[in-house]
Amino acid sequence: ADKLEGEMMDLQHGLAFTRPCVIKASTDYSVSAGSKVCVITAGCRQREGESRLSLVQRNVEIFKGIIPQLVKHSPNTLFLVVSNPVDVLTYVTWKLSGLPQARVFGSGTNLDSARFRFLLGEKLNLAPSNCHGWIVGEHGDSSVPVWSGVN
Repeated sequence: ADKLEGEMMDLQHGLAFTRPCVIKASTDYSVSAGSKVCVITAGCRQREGESRLSLVQRNVEIFKGIIPQLVKHSPNTLFLVVSNPVDVLTYVTWKLSGLPQARVFGSGTNLDSARFRFLLGEKLNLAPSNCHGWIVGEHGDSSVPVWSGVN
């Protein structure tokens, strides 16, 4: 329940960048039939002290089972990869899906930036949509805030 709630919050934080939409979560791939966008959050939990890059092999094995099923049920979908390490798994998704590059995206540091804006707004008592700031680098331990660009 906590994991599902956390994933839901991740998606909700990402709504700062888009219009409201219908979000479904399931392990039944047929639920995804006809989806315009499939958001991939599946993957192993990062162990304490483990780098995101050490998750690669374990999560690639999971993706080998997921991606072909999603393409089967939603061949015209766009993929948005959120699982870690996100940059590597976005590439893996593209390769496994056989879709054009333009239909496979990774969240990169967008979610970090949305969280950053949310926290700035919370601290300054402003709506997150009125706060602007970015996190750059690879999502995770190597990302950094661009404080000089905050307004």
